[in-house]
Amino acid sequence: MNIGFEAKRAYTNGTGLGHYSRTLVSSLATYYPDHEYFLFTPKHTNRFNADAFPNVHVVTPQRFPGSLLTSAWRSSWVKKDLKQLNIDIYHGLSHEIPVGMPATGIPSVVTIHDLIFERYPKQFKPIDVKIYRKKFSYACKNANRVIAISNQTKEDIMSFYGTSASKIDVCYQSCNPIFGVQVSAEEKQRVKELYKLPDQFYLYVGSVIERKNLLTICKALKITKQKNHIPLVVIGDGDYYKKTVTDYIRENGLEKDVIFLSDDPAIKEIPAYRSAADFPAIYQQAVCMIYPSIFEGFGIPVLEALFSAIPVITSNVSCLPEAAGDAGLYVDPYNEAQMADAMQQVIENRALRNELIEKGLVHAQQFTQEKCAASVMEVYKKVS
Repeated sequence: MNIGFEAKRAYTNGTGLGHYSRTLVSSLATYYPDHEYFLFTPKHTNRFNADAFPNVHVVTPQRFPGSLLTSAWRSSWVKKDLKQLNIDIYHGLSHEIPVGMPATGIPSVVTIHDLIFERYPKQFKPIDVKIYRKKFSYACKNANRVIAISNQTKEDIMSFYGTSASKIDVCYQSCNPIFGVQVSAEEKQRVKELYKLPDQFYLYVGSVIERKNLLTICKALKITKQKNHIPLVVIGDGDYYKKTVTDYIRENGLEKDVIFLSDDPAIKEIPAYRSAADFPAIYQQAVCMIYPSIFEGFGIPVLEALFSAIPVITSNVSCLPEAAGDAGLYVDPYNEAQMADAMQQVIENRALRNELIEKGLVHAQQFTQEKCAASVMEVYKKVS
């Protein structure tokens, strides 16, 4: 089959949507090499190296006006390219499919990662909520199949858009396989020196936005500081909510206890930081991953931590119990005292720590690239 993808975020997004796109395409190309994969993107960058796969082809708008109005090309005009390239199935990797897709006769699949803007609209600009709702609901109504990346997302699609359960397939995502590779002591030391990492540290990875709940970790850190001085390393950035967090840090004397790697201009320019190639070496030196999000579509940093063989402290809400399974140390994300207690347990209780690591490695095997690619390929078979 010739399988086409709306692949903008594979080339322009450095976080969750981008990682999902790159990992899925790589997995499909590796485990199902008999098919040809076409990535339709308005912009070609070095975030994804399609040259590593002989059966992956990049398609950008070449003709006027698509070459100028790339947004219109991606959302509608791309249909001409799909027909010319004899695409058998089109997969919108992040929430949308071209307008008028059913008229092409080409079966389509769309992945819906989350409907957070529906649950927490006040955390988004009103115009963005309207745009997202129009695109997401259109895709759910007009795609032949809808992929939800968790049961939580499936329930939300059904609830908000009235999509039939029979049309939705839950296909869990995987993460970059580099997280499952043990990093050498020499490499860890190199990364430690490069990023100026402390000897021990808690780790938070994710955008610094209200929903991700970094502030509660800082409040817990203030409590644990009475017993130990293990700092928190943050991989991620933000704007207005980050200011709320940094104000709290300053007011409570935690400036040396919370390290924002992205605040260092030199670090932000390191290619292996931008591509996340150095992240496994950072993860594997952490005491644990702390991911107390209020709501997620899946929570990929949890999976990255499990593959990295470090304990995970995460929320007991949303889909996070799906992501961490029996390997998570769960907390009420609004309760900093409970979170501080979990942080202390990971430090002081070696038996618990080892148990979480062992369970994590077992649970992670449900999310291998091969299994995740197989589940998506089954969806393709339903519509082909």
